[in-house]
Amino acid sequence: MSGTSSASKKAANRLVVEEAPEDDNSMCSLHPATMERLSLFKGDVVLLKGKRRRSTICIAIPDDDCEEHKLRINKAVRSNLRARIADVVSIHECRDAKYGKRVHILPIDDTVEGITGNLFDAYLKPYFLDAYRPVRKGDLFLVRGGMRSVEFKVVEVDADAAVEYCIVAADTEIFCDGEPLKREDEERLDDVGYDDVGGMRKQMTQIRELVELPLRHPQLFKSIGVEPPKGILLYGPPGSGKTLIARAVANETGAFFFLINGPEIMSKLAGESESNLRKAFEEAEKNAPSIIFIDEIDSIAPNREKTHGEVERRIVSQLLTLMDGMKSRAHVIVMGATNRPNSIDPALRRFGRFDREIDIGVPDEVGRLEVLRIHTKNMKLDADVNLEVVAKDTHGYVGADLAALCTEAALQCIREKMDIIDLEDDTIDAEILNSMAVTNDHLKTALVGTNPSALRETVVEVPNVSWSDIGGLDGVKRELQETVQYPVEHPEMFEKFGMSPSKGVLFYGPPGCGKTLLAKAIANECQANFISIKGPELLTMWFGESEANVREIFDKARQSAPCVLFFDELDSIAMQRGGSVGDAGGAADRVLNQLLTEMDGMNAKKTVFIIGATNRPDIIDSALLRPGRLDQLIYIPLPDEASRHQIFKACLRKSPLAKNVDLGALARFTKGFSGADITEICQRACKYAIREDIEKDIERERLGKEAMEVDDSGEVAEIKAAHFEESMKYARRSVSDRDITKYRAFAQTLQQSRGFGTEFRFPEQSKPAEASAATANAYAAADEEDDLYN
Repeated sequence: MSGTSSASKKAANRLVVEEAPEDDNSMCSLHPATMERLSLFKGDVVLLKGKRRRSTICIAIPDDDCEEHKLRINKAVRSNLRARIADVVSIHECRDAKYGKRVHILPIDDTVEGITGNLFDAYLKPYFLDAYRPVRKGDLFLVRGGMRSVEFKVVEVDADAAVEYCIVAADTEIFCDGEPLKREDEERLDDVGYDDVGGMRKQMTQIRELVELPLRHPQLFKSIGVEPPKGILLYGPPGSGKTLIARAVANETGAFFFLINGPEIMSKLAGESESNLRKAFEEAEKNAPSIIFIDEIDSIAPNREKTHGEVERRIVSQLLTLMDGMKSRAHVIVMGATNRPNSIDPALRRFGRFDREIDIGVPDEVGRLEVLRIHTKNMKLDADVNLEVVAKDTHGYVGADLAALCTEAALQCIREKMDIIDLEDDTIDAEILNSMAVTNDHLKTALVGTNPSALRETVVEVPNVSWSDIGGLDGVKRELQETVQYPVEHPEMFEKFGMSPSKGVLFYGPPGCGKTLLAKAIANECQANFISIKGPELLTMWFGESEANVREIFDKARQSAPCVLFFDELDSIAMQRGGSVGDAGGAADRVLNQLLTEMDGMNAKKTVFIIGATNRPDIIDSALLRPGRLDQLIYIPLPDEASRHQIFKACLRKSPLAKNVDLGALARFTKGFSGADITEICQRACKYAIREDIEKDIERERLGKEAMEVDDSGEVAEIKAAHFEESMKYARRSVSDRDITKYRAFAQTLQQSRGFGTEFRFPEQSKPAEASAATANAYAAADEEDDLYN
């Protein structure tokens, strides 16, 4: 019964923050029923607890207009509690608030500029004589006097050493001598909390379990009889928010935060680097509870087997002994951050040192929306800005990339007003400032100019090729949509049917039939990142580097998922193994082996698709073509007449055509031509039209203005039938009949090796007699085939 009453009382003292109608730094307004429920009287001093373990004290007053579950406080009190409107804060009775003997108060420098005279007489004396005011050490408050407002900070209270608050009465000595405090020291840039970290809810939950619980409630671990965790390793691509998380955890828990930037502790003197590390741990243990955050830990704790420096080895050994030697209940937690987890010494990555390794990866669409909302909360956005669309279009972007996107959009907004801003003038017109707002167009322009930082070194793009640029191949387009687009746009359907999507597609067929174009179009349709790899680029002369290149490309693709990896000329790196005699120690075979293992090891949760293109499918290793790797083998044939007609339309959709140009006749006449051949015909016809138009302009200039007026027939520049007739004289087929026969034979062989074809039927779907006969025949054929193999 007592447990239930204490829980209900705890729920009763948690109230929602609301704006106070009266701007008083010392008052909080509650509904009379709430005050009665909490056993509070008018004028009682209460302790308010907000976010990041921040608290302040106020005087409670009843307010009939305030709702029962709400608390009204002004902006200054909310700032001290690190709370915003609609946040939840807790209210507690404060019996130990006593009258102070002496308080030390100093102003903030930027609010006292230009003020002459005594600040005590002009601001502080009237403020504290007005009423008995409770103050807490570290609180900021605003005092209005005359035409100005001055912000002050309570630096010290001398009421009682055990508590940090007191009530300023008539006999309290207010001491205000000293230099004004600097604003930048008060509003530190690293003063971030959990609400400033977006896109990683799952990781934040894990970190809070491992850090907050041992620091705030060590008795939980003590009662169960286990040691609390000592260390956490955060790893992930640069800019994903590892350092931000560590600062947020330190601020929210109120723990002492000791930052070690890896290279800073290194010294040229023997033994000094280890001494610096020891001092950091000693300082943290003195100020417990504390968090030691080692940024770029790979720079000071590399793998000892692979490093040649004696200093690095000694530092790793020192770090290991310090983490082992930390007292089990010293309330010190070590957090490390790196984007190269595999280069850290393995002795650190065991339970008892870095207990948990948390992957701070690239955020998904919901995460990107959270990050965008955080970065744009102080930005002046136009009413039509749709951040959900921006989040959808930024695959592979980490938090730092999204911050860069917002900054670029703001700069784009400023650039538009540069012609009306006078750079010589120190002040800018208020009307110009009010008219500036970031719009959807600014964000779209910024999107074009920014790339995911995880893929800066790789050629990455979201192509601008659409289905309308590709004529024909309707069946291939549908197959591609089902294989690549559906898993990106409808992942829930694959979960519903209990199957994982295909990993890859191989396009094979004659050159110039649109294999590369199709890969780009599907990447554009599902708005995925597109990494194009030319096969021979992966091969290098150094032993082991070719395989490392393959590994790196797959790592980058996983970081920027959803991603389409396009291997052009796949036959150059995926030839049948064992045939590469005299090939630099079999580099091509090793690259293929690496490719196969990477494709098998791809995480199912990461939507990475592999599209290979080749015009030599007969020499590709069969291990790459099995289901589970390149599942779909799609033959891209020479276009038929209808497809050729569509290709002509796609090539000439932006060109001015004469009425007498019959594209249907051109399609009929170009039997056996590939898409590339048809594009060449169109380009040549266009070239002839341009030549004719330039010659006419030169003729007009030569004849002069009068002759031009007489001879001008008002002809419009366009591509005429005569240009196509001339172009067709030089048209050529790039694929011979012999090549086509080879491709068709390969496709036919592949089809025959696909099993039952259309002959298999389930027994219950036919008539009983026919079903049993069909089943018996199928089993007999299968047995016969087994005998042949055996």
